[in-house]
Amino acid sequence: MSESSLSAPELVVLPRRRFLRRSAWTQPLGLVGLALLVAIVLMAVLAPWLSAHGPIEQGARRFMAPSAEHWFGTDQLGRDVFARVIYGARVSLPYALQLVIMASVIGTIAGAIAGYFGGWIDGVIMRAADLVMAFPDIILAMAVVAALGPGLFNAVLAVVVVSWPIYARVVRSMLLTIRDEPYVQSSRLLGVSSARALWVDVRPNVVGPLIVLAALEFGHAVLILAGLSFLGLGAQPPAPEWGSMVSDGSKYFDKWWLSVFPGLAILLVVLAANFVGDTLRDALDPRTAKAFR
Repeated sequence: MSESSLSAPELVVLPRRRFLRRSAWTQPLGLVGLALLVAIVLMAVLAPWLSAHGPIEQGARRFMAPSAEHWFGTDQLGRDVFARVIYGARVSLPYALQLVIMASVIGTIAGAIAGYFGGWIDGVIMRAADLVMAFPDIILAMAVVAALGPGLFNAVLAVVVVSWPIYARVVRSMLLTIRDEPYVQSSRLLGVSSARALWVDVRPNVVGPLIVLAALEFGHAVLILAGLSFLGLGAQPPAPEWGSMVSDGSKYFDKWWLSVFPGLAILLVVLAANFVGDTLRDALDPRTAKAFR
């Protein structure tokens, strides 16, 4: 491969890496979002040491209001709500991360193939993406879960089905521009395989936007999984999942703590993911990056 074919990706990627290290995280919202995510992850990891009660332990009196003994009160079965909220992070966050990884991998591969090869391959993949995006996310996810059966893993698979098109569209739009660049064309002329050209020449230019999209979609993944659990299609009792906890609390409106605390956990995770994603997007966008300097 010629020297010019290697220099173009480096010129695009390396300044962005230096820029992210030096300037992006000086933004207040980005720091707040990162601190919230780190705090929630630490609470999930340290849950056995932070709570004196187990998430399904029923030793307390029913419907106790928040107190020094039970910080977030107890639910209809005498379970400690604080323990269920922090243990719920062990359920919601890993499954949301798994969802984002699966959807991004499938969408990236589909979008890269569609954008690089074009023609009828592009038409088939993009029409499939259009078909999925024609339905509201939650409605299509509910239909898929109903076909697979209730359960958190099936809910993840259902959300992956409705989430991959957005990654495919982003990658395809970038490939349509990048594939005509001189360094990509020179790789083709030198006989480089399509897989190697995608990995060596194209990958460095799409990683940044994909990271931004994944960060933004992480909050959406937590929200839609909680929504499916709220409807009884995700986590099943007695699993301490935030959406199912809000659903249980909605049956007892006078016991406000049953829904408020798991709802706040969902809110904080979604806000943190959006703050981090917005900061990354502004840092990587040449039109807004000057504001960070």
